[in-house]
Amino acid sequence: MSNTLVMKFGGTSVGSVAALNNALQIIRDAKKDWERVVVVTSAMSGVTNLLLDCAASASHGRADSLPQAESTLREKHFAAANALIADESLRERTKDEINALILSLVDLCKAIAVLGEASPRAMDAVASLGERMSVRLLAAVVQSAGIPAQPIESTEFIVTNAHFQNAHPDFKATTEKTRAALNPLLDQGILPITTGFIGATAEGAVTTLGRGGSDYSAAIIGKVLPANDVWIWTDVDGIMTTDPRIVQSAVTLPEMCYSEIAELAYYGAKVLHPKTIRPVVEAGIGLRICNTFNPAHPGTRLTANGRVNGRVIKAVTAIRKQRLVTIEGRGMLGVPGVAARAFGAVAATGTSVPLITQASSEQSICFAVPAEIAPVILAALEKTFAREVEDEDIDRVWATEDVSIITVVGAGMQHTPGVAGNVFRRLGDDGVNVLAIAQGSSEVSISLVVGAADTENAVQALHTLIVN
Repeated sequence: MSNTLVMKFGGTSVGSVAALNNALQIIRDAKKDWERVVVVTSAMSGVTNLLLDCAASASHGRADSLPQAESTLREKHFAAANALIADESLRERTKDEINALILSLVDLCKAIAVLGEASPRAMDAVASLGERMSVRLLAAVVQSAGIPAQPIESTEFIVTNAHFQNAHPDFKATTEKTRAALNPLLDQGILPITTGFIGATAEGAVTTLGRGGSDYSAAIIGKVLPANDVWIWTDVDGIMTTDPRIVQSAVTLPEMCYSEIAELAYYGAKVLHPKTIRPVVEAGIGLRICNTFNPAHPGTRLTANGRVNGRVIKAVTAIRKQRLVTIEGRGMLGVPGVAARAFGAVAATGTSVPLITQASSEQSICFAVPAEIAPVILAALEKTFAREVEDEDIDRVWATEDVSIITVVGAGMQHTPGVAGNVFRRLGDDGVNVLAIAQGSSEVSISLVVGAADTENAVQALHTLIVN
């Protein structure tokens, strides 16, 4: 396998003139050490939200925000182009291409306003525009610095199904197309700069991989080329022991294993998109998370099997704004299929359940769902179990007020007795009441539910188990 690196720059990493300058220097340095480099870029920070807001307004028949959005998009991209692209013809051509994409936003939003609704396909077409602008800007900045580079939209080689807004790649077709599109450029010493977040169906309709999907794009490209390493450039020094806004003494973890980061990503850590892990694990590729604004920092290296390094618990994370839904009744005892029917009803609403716990007596099932969807879930369950409630086999279906899921993560927990005891003793000492508990069979994490008011206290208490 040749010496190949895939680097992804997040929105804040390309969001300003200063950030783009940093990204340019990082690319320049990478080219010295790696034969073949592929760059994946997100939209400039704030752009995707602006685009989606425009589409949402248009779907309610309001297009009056469009002129302001046009102006904002031009100012943001053109200011960077004027500052960083020295060659006048390249600069004007880049601005013309970006302006054409801004005008296509206007056309799309006007069409949405006429229809009075935005289909998932239309939303993907709108959401893709940020990356499509960004890739042209970054490629021109890199070219202007004397590095041979070419923008190429990932719609040309990432082939997905037609599940708009959260599409899944067809890896066989994607492998063939990615190699055909990128290898000729890499063989000529040209740096391909491509869009994160987006792909296309076999028929050519633009799709997106879900919010945060630029990480996923980089991992897909890394897997199918294949690359030796994937580096995710963001605005923090890697993965931290917890949210530094809650615990000021939080520090960067130099190394984590895939199972640990998968748990962290699933349970609320914002550094890495949860789906990113899988292609990288399957391909056995190195993954590193680093800071565009502090490139000298080594960041966090993700490995197949992380070393414990004396730390049993490595990180603590919190997901806020959840509610615990409980189905309870003595008539459930020994009745097969209650859980299957319950989760079938939840699945029908399109909701993912992050935590489940069941009493050994089988008299209750309890699970967490996002707070905003809880009323819909309760309605679905009441409908599903209407007969059982009427017959008093099920006493009630109810939900708590807002709660948070707190998760402690560490591969060392697998081989260390007494970790759970330490966790609950520490929470008890700080007066935190635990409402529910779940531990996966992997034993890499323990998740527990606390009241919303106890979130910060619980995280701070458990973080002391890392540093002490």
